[in-house]
Amino acid sequence: MIRHVAIIGAGFSGTLQAINLLRHDGPRATLVERAPEPGKGLAYGAAYPDHVLNVRASNMSALPDDPDHFVRWLAANGREDAGATFVQRVTYGAYLRDQLEQALASSGDRLTLVQADVRDVRQAGEGAEVVLTNGRTIAADTAVLAVGNLPPHDPPGFGDSLSTERYKSDPWDRSVPLGLSDEDTVLLIGTGLTMVDIALLLESSGFKGRIVALSRRGLLPHRHDAPGPMFAKLAERPVLPPSQLVAAVRKRGEAIGWRNAVDELRPYTQAMWANGTDVERQRFLRHLRPWWDVHRHRLAPQVADRLAAMQARGQLEVVAGKTIAAEETTDGIAVTWRRRGSDSSETLMAQRIINCTGPQGDLTRNTEPLLADLQQRGVVRADPAKLGLDVDGCARTIAADGEPNEWLYALGPMTRGAFWEIVAVPDIRQQTWNLARRLSNAQWVGGEGL
Repeated sequence: MIRHVAIIGAGFSGTLQAINLLRHDGPRATLVERAPEPGKGLAYGAAYPDHVLNVRASNMSALPDDPDHFVRWLAANGREDAGATFVQRVTYGAYLRDQLEQALASSGDRLTLVQADVRDVRQAGEGAEVVLTNGRTIAADTAVLAVGNLPPHDPPGFGDSLSTERYKSDPWDRSVPLGLSDEDTVLLIGTGLTMVDIALLLESSGFKGRIVALSRRGLLPHRHDAPGPMFAKLAERPVLPPSQLVAAVRKRGEAIGWRNAVDELRPYTQAMWANGTDVERQRFLRHLRPWWDVHRHRLAPQVADRLAAMQARGQLEVVAGKTIAAEETTDGIAVTWRRRGSDSSETLMAQRIINCTGPQGDLTRNTEPLLADLQQRGVVRADPAKLGLDVDGCARTIAADGEPNEWLYALGPMTRGAFWEIVAVPDIRQQTWNLARRLSNAQWVGGEGL
């Protein structure tokens, strides 16, 4: 019987896991977080005031069985009629922090928050031990890895050879917008949601110089449209491999609009991914993932408008191409790159380069000490697509020998290799709910999607 769960990480996934264990009257939990402000994670803790959610508030409840929870919280905090709006990410971070504080205040000894870094997680008998860097050991029946996203990998030719003043490998480094003049050129590597955040940050910080955003295909995320007329949604899951998913969405989009075509697949995407072979998944990731991402992960209208204005006045240029080399000089970093479809190379001189390729999960390139050690010892392994940790359908981590660990689970974006759609709030809140039910032996409790 599980009486105590140790949760490593108090971002969205870890915080919701602890809260749902309480709500299911499950085992007591110890939540371990190294950041100074638990309950927010990178997505909401590192956000700036003008960064907004990419989903309307009406679909951002943290609780799958209470879809209006966030909207009611907004109303209680002076934001009436906010359901259809895209609120600030710092506001959502305050919401999550408030839920954690309420849980801590009302749980007695059933929930404990420990602010420390974790050095090791190991099996101890039929349970687990979490070893902190301060030497303390936490004994539990089960441990849950809720470590969030890993930092982006450095593109080839970038990294330690470049100065930290010129090259920012971490886009959320607070020094990113500092020390620039309006005569400078900033190169953003990547054209997804991270690039959008950093471009807006540079603009709001007063930077008026040139910004070049470069990715292999030069695709930008699409904007959220206003809700359209009702349409007949799919009645059952399409019997398609992942490699054919985008083509099917395009065809369906001709009939009902691309936004509706993507959204109607939400209830089925995880099952379609799970039923695909490794070869089909790799084909999808190699050829179709960028197109899927720009349709699936969309921009709030006000964000799309600001980005379009920056392009219209010539401050932001989005290009498709591939970097070849980077060499730092006294004037900046000379980047050699090749445009998509061209055989000739070009040189771009940038005074600052920011890695906006987005979070990565390849454990073979991971620099997170805890995960690296667990993999080296064979406790966990990378999933076949190298998107994160290999887990089964119950979120149990898979060891190097292929056997699931009954004592070690994983949640959130690092499980995308098994679930694919597991990076957004609606997906993670359901995952944490399901695992809490399992660990609480409360599978009979109803909830979203049951």
